[in-house]
Order: sequence, then structure tokens, then C-alpha cells
Amino acid sequence: MAGRAKSATSPSPPLRLRLRSPHGRRGPCGPLPACGERGCAAPPVIPGLVGTEDASVLTPERRAHVHDTPTIDRRTLLGGIATAAAVAASPARGTEANAITAASAGELAEAIRSRRYSAVEVVEAHLARIAAVNPRLNAVVQVTAESARREAAAADAALARGEAPKPLHGVPVTIKDTLETAGVICTGGTLGRAGFVPKADATAVARLRAAGAIVLGKTNVPELAGALETDNLVYGRTNNPYDLARTPGGSSGGEAAIVAAGGSPLGLGTDAGGSIRVPAHYCGLAALKPTSGRIPRTGQFPRPMGARNSVFHVSLIARRVDDLALALPVVAGPDFSDYTIVDMPLRDPRAVVLRGMKLAYFDDDGASAPTPEIAAAIRSAARAFAEAGLAVEERRLPDADKAAAIYYDMTRGDGGAGTRAFLRSIGTDRISPLFEQSLNSRAAPAMPDITAALAAFNRWDAFRNAQLAFLHGYDAVLSPVLPYVAPPHGTSFDPVLQRGAGYAQNHNLTGWPAVAVRVGTSPEGMPIGLQVAAHPWREDVALALGRHLEASFGGFSPPAL
Repeated sequence: MAGRAKSATSPSPPLRLRLRSPHGRRGPCGPLPACGERGCAAPPVIPGLVGTEDASVLTPERRAHVHDTPTIDRRTLLGGIATAAAVAASPARGTEANAITAASAGELAEAIRSRRYSAVEVVEAHLARIAAVNPRLNAVVQVTAESARREAAAADAALARGEAPKPLHGVPVTIKDTLETAGVICTGGTLGRAGFVPKADATAVARLRAAGAIVLGKTNVPELAGALETDNLVYGRTNNPYDLARTPGGSSGGEAAIVAAGGSPLGLGTDAGGSIRVPAHYCGLAALKPTSGRIPRTGQFPRPMGARNSVFHVSLIARRVDDLALALPVVAGPDFSDYTIVDMPLRDPRAVVLRGMKLAYFDDDGASAPTPEIAAAIRSAARAFAEAGLAVEERRLPDADKAAAIYYDMTRGDGGAGTRAFLRSIGTDRISPLFEQSLNSRAAPAMPDITAALAAFNRWDAFRNAQLAFLHGYDAVLSPVLPYVAPPHGTSFDPVLQRGAGYAQNHNLTGWPAVAVRVGTSPEGMPIGLQVAAHPWREDVALALGRHLEASFGGFSPPAL
């Protein structure tokens, strides 16, 4: 089923600036993001074109800035990016750069440890790739090129001194723009935070850095991470690399788009209702939503509150399942700031024996029927597991058809009043049309009083209890991530598509770990992903099953971008 998907022509964005990429191609770029370098809160500049800005298209204020900040030497920065682009464009080195940006995070870590590649080479190749593809995707909204270069040089120097390499030594990563990064603007996609510069890293970001990872930049999100597509008034719309007229999903849509396009091997995102698994499905990637309570949310904006506190997970996305397994131990565990995090041991997915396991699967949750291709993908995956020695049964999770309704009652129970008040409190006076749709989709409060609120919580408790009792008879559950492939931009709040979100939201309501993996391609050329959920704290089982799907169906296949 696996195969290369086709790309399509980009729709006309609100603002079209024709700028040349380092590879000589020209393409539209989206709305203007801020610079993104540490210590820089300057006005916005062009995304993804660091070192190739055309000052003639900038306002006088922006033209004066163009990355010339107190922490950046503009001539050095522009010259370095131009050099990286020229190297990547040369026939011999271009092939090597392509090999670097196609490699997994684990492969890059090993190549840097063995000195086959330097960290500087790896970072430069990825910066050049971002510069080449980002004008069409608008995925990376802040490129931290200068700090990435410094850290790469330091990583190489540490190895030269004989220091022991770290788990992610020199490996580039990108960070979702809802997770705070010290000295780098973090907007959460809302105008009230357009110039906000955090003083500290989110816990998961700090842990990635401590493990040797090098942050290349921040990636786009819908406003307040509140949609399954990615568009906002700060940075604009992000496009799917397999078809620019379609969404890469949300709310980790920028992460998915740039990882699929080869601009980053590993992304840090979040999942509060499918926000990492849906973009993975739409963009042909592997993603892990861990058990609720596994990875601290400290430094996440907006801070999870109320019912969202129980459904919200910091999560991982990559092109290979093994990279999820590599990064999970780095970011997991208590930080003594997020009270929900439990110190539970992590188990090695490589030690999981599939033969003899018991797997339930379903292709239809009873609320939103899948496309024929997704139903066929589920059955093919079930056969692959049966051939591996698992006992496979077609059984639907109890109350799966109620998942979306329960989720929306719990997360939008006040009809959006609390969210609107929060936005006013941070200075957001204009809300994106996409987020207006999100708020208006539950305009009638589901919890008008305390009695109704308690009844809603009771429904959620009954749902979780019924599903946990069901899972007692199985090791894992296989299902679609969503019953359809990536839709066109601006359609995610269609009522039919909204009902389909229950497949993903189900595992946010239960808190179970779930891994999404690509298993095929639709007739339109779009990726098809499935998800496997396991018992709480058994990420190892979900990852092992995801790895088997990847091996059986080929996993990631790059877009023709």
C-alpha cells in the first residue's frame, strides 16, 4: 500500500511575496513571523528565508532589522546560510546533504558519534533544507540559525576533546510554538503573545538540550492549539507537503510539515485531542502520545487547566518509530513542577515479544464511518499482526461512538466563554477565523450549572471505566487515527469531520499511550496512518506494535516537494 504521494499547487495565501530560495527556486511565503533568535523581540521577518531576505519587500522598520540584532552578526549570519545553501546545491555535496536530511534522528546521532558527519554539517544541511522548503510550507515560523550553529560547533568540539557523546548529541530538533524556549518568541499562535519572549525553556525542551539536541526553530500552530488544522493571525497558514492545498493537521501541524519535508528529524509537540497523531496521519509520520502523566507540561502555553489538564500530553513526532523510542526516555519523568507527572519506569520496546499478544481492532467507531481505503488499511494491518503471531479480534471499544461528544462537553463545556476571557486577559483583541469556528462550534454551554458539570464528569468517568475494563482482555487496540485523509484547508470544523475526531480524542479521554504510523497512501496521493493504543504506562508495547506496522508497510515515504 505504501507509495510516494504527489504534491499539488499551493492555494493563494493572503500575502504573496516572491522570494528566491537558496536552491534557486521561487515560491510564496506566508505571513511574516518574528525573527526568533534568542534575545530578539524585533518586528517580523520572512519565514524560512534566513539569509535570503529581499529588503525591498520589507517595511522600513523590518528592513532595518533583517536579523541584525544585538545577539546576531548579520554579515556572518547571511554568509553562513548562503554558504550552507551553496554547499547543499553543489552536485557532490548536495547528495550528501540530501542523505543527511533523509536520515533518522538515531542514524544522525550515530553518524555524529562515529565522526562520519560533524554536528555542523548536520545542522547546516537542515538549515538549508528549511530555507528551501519553508516558503511553500510556512511550517517553521522562527529559525534560530545562529544559536544552532554555535551549539553544533560546541558539540563537535566536545567530541574532539574526548567527551562522551550524549544520547542526541548534535541532532537537530524543532519545537512547537506552544512550548516555551528561552530567549525565543513563543506566541501560541495568538496576537496577544506576538512579542512574548520566555525566560526559560519548557521542561521537555530543556531535557532535549541537555541530551545534546540542537534546536533549529519553532513551528506553527493554530491559535491556542485549538484546531486540527494550522492557521493563525500571527504567522498564517501552514501547508501539507504532500498537497499544498490541504492542511497538515493541528495543532502540531508545523512540526509535521517540516519533519515530513526533511527540515527536522525529530519534533516536540503536544496532543490534547489528536494534536500529534492527526498531523502524523496527515503527513505520513510516526508519532507518540504517551500515557497521561509521563512527560511534564511545564512551560506549555496555554497552561492546561480544568478538564484539559487530564487530556493534554507533551508528545513526539518523527519519520521513524525508533526515534520516538530514542527520545521518550530523554523527556519523560517528574520535574516537580507539574504535579500530574508520575515516576513510572520506562520499558524497552525492543524487549517486547509480539507473538502471543492479544489485539482488538475496529475500523468504524459507530459515529463516523471511515473511507474505504482506511477501512482496508485497518484490515491489512490486522492481518499483519495475525501473521506475526498475535491473537487478533475485531471488537470495537465500548462507547467509542460517544468519544467526540464527551470530549467536546469536557473541553468546551462553557461554550467558549472562559477561553474568550483568557484571550482578553493576555491582550488578544482579534481572534483568527479558524479559532472563531472552534469557539462557535460549541456556542451553547454544555455545563450551564454545577449539576450539569457534575453529570458531564460522571459521563467521562463511566466512559473511562468501561474502556479500561475492555482493555483488561487485550494488550492493545488498533484503530484509525481519523476516518479520512488530510482535507482541504479551512474545512476542519465541518460537522462531519468533527464527528470523526472521536477516534483520536478517545485516547486523550482515557490517557492511554498511542502510537500513529503510516501504512499506505490514498488514491489522492495522501498518507494513511493508523494508531495502536496500549495499557497505561506501556509505551513499549505501543512502540513495538508501531514498529511492526512500519516494517510491514514501509512507513514514511517522502513527499515530492
